[in-house]
Amino acid sequence: MAHGVDLTGKTCVITGASSGLGRESARALAATGAHVILAARDQAAADQTTSWVLEHVPGAHLSTIHLDLASLASVASAAAEIQYLTPAVHVLMNNAGVMFAPFGRTVEGFETHFGTNHLGHFELTRALLPTLVAADGARVVNLSSEGHRMGDVDFDDPNWEHREYDKFAAYGASKTANVLHAVELDRRLRDNGVRAFAVHPGIVATSLARHMTKEDFARLDAVKSAQRHPDAPRVDVTRDFTTPEYGAATQVWAALSDDLDGKGGEYLSDCRIGAAASYAVDESRALALWDLSEQLCAPGAAALGSSV
Repeated sequence: MAHGVDLTGKTCVITGASSGLGRESARALAATGAHVILAARDQAAADQTTSWVLEHVPGAHLSTIHLDLASLASVASAAAEIQYLTPAVHVLMNNAGVMFAPFGRTVEGFETHFGTNHLGHFELTRALLPTLVAADGARVVNLSSEGHRMGDVDFDDPNWEHREYDKFAAYGASKTANVLHAVELDRRLRDNGVRAFAVHPGIVATSLARHMTKEDFARLDAVKSAQRHPDAPRVDVTRDFTTPEYGAATQVWAALSDDLDGKGGEYLSDCRIGAAASYAVDESRALALWDLSEQLCAPGAAALGSSV
């Protein structure tokens, strides 16, 4: 997807760049000549990724920064460091995330999936808005998933304070939030040259599945089968995995392809425009989520949870 693309003098930021899809995306974007900033929680893993990318792309321009999306203080610090490294961000790839994790809370008390996958990226993107606008033509790529069909955002209880926890529904809600975020971000910033997309990378063999048991895979397979269109081929989630190299193709395409010039707010799959669940692209819900996210992330508001 990056063949023949020249981004010399431009900057790309990738969250979760130390493994899986993020690492493959870093290699692809580095090959364009861009300055690639690798944002990761594990510095040792980020250093290994740097070495790995340099083996494949000798002379690649790389930087690493620490980012823990489960801490808004870390997000703010990472954003400040990015702004120190570059005056403009041309590609922001919000790639990092957690999947089917046991119940937990972030530093500020947000449910782990919602807080990490959505709110952490929401705040990082918001902090980087000046550098995105300064690029005079930037793209924001949010990693979502077909898993968004497992759950919508509960605006009355986004942090699972009043419901029995369901890790599948929680993950699905966070992936729905990633799509809604892209829809509203694109609406707000397209006149400033910033376009946003949400991406389904496919069923990819990465460490994201580390929390899943055999029973979880069976349940996931049942859920997928129930959602499948009658004419669509059956996908076996225990077997039909793709590799990170191929899985990263759509997010790299989203970041670079001329096919998407003049477009935004779209849900992408298999390197083409796809169709998300209707609730995930509803503009009124996208605006409502943006407003809720701002309230939750406001200084001093996090401890109030969903009562804000």
